[in-house]
Amino acid sequence: MAKRMREKKEERLAQKDTRPHATASFVRMSPSKVARVLDGIRGKKYSEALAILELAPYYSADEIKSVLNSAAANAEHNLGLNKDDLYVAECYANAGAMLKRMMPRAKGRGVRILKRTTHITVVLDTVK
Repeated sequence: MAKRMREKKEERLAQKDTRPHATASFVRMSPSKVARVLDGIRGKKYSEALAILELAPYYSADEIKSVLNSAAANAEHNLGLNKDDLYVAECYANAGAMLKRMMPRAKGRGVRILKRTTHITVVLDTVK
C-alpha cells in the first residue's frame, strides 16, 4: 500500500500548473513539421499568433490554430481571463504512437514505413 497518500496528493495539487492550456493528441503529422510552426508563435500575443497561423502556408498551422483557440476558450470560460491579455507562454509537439506499415520491395523483401503522430500542447499566460 502507498504511504502518505493524502500528503502526496496535496503536494501534487500545490505544484500543479494553473495556466490555461489545451492539447491535441494523436494528430497525424510529424512532430518536426509541427515544431517549426510552433517556433514561430512562441512568446507572441494571442491575436498576433492567430494572425501568423492564418497566413502560414503549412498544413500543420490549421491544427495548431484549433489548439490555440481551444486554450483561449479555456482561459476565458474556466478562469475568466480576457483574450486580449493572453500570450503563448509555452508550446511544444511531442511524439505520439507510430503507425507501422510495410511496403513491398524487390526480391520478396519489405520495408517498414513509420507514419508518425504528434501531441500538440499550447500553454497560455497573461501579460503582466
